[in-house]
Amino acid sequence: MLKPMLAVCGLVLALVAGPGAQAQVTIDFSKITCEQFIGYKIINPTQLAMWLSGYYNGQRGNTIIDTETLAAQTSQLQDYCLRNLKVPIMQAIDVMFHKG
Repeated sequence: MLKPMLAVCGLVLALVAGPGAQAQVTIDFSKITCEQFIGYKIINPTQLAMWLSGYYNGQRGNTIIDTETLAAQTSQLQDYCLRNLKVPIMQAIDVMFHKG
């Protein structure tokens, strides 16, 4: 009698615990700070820079990305972020690359 009861309890536990393991992770890029960007705290900075480049180029309807320019801008952004840790990354981009 005890073994079937344990099996049922185990099955119920597995069904309850299973869906939690399939949770989806989302990132709100507008809330990422420079400190999180340069500290690898959210996502690899190169991957983040690629997403941000696509986001801003998409706003301008530009489908061409110059990889050398992207690398240089990522380096500039990292330098800026070292001096401005609490600034949101998207604000840093606006200040650095979208002046005037």
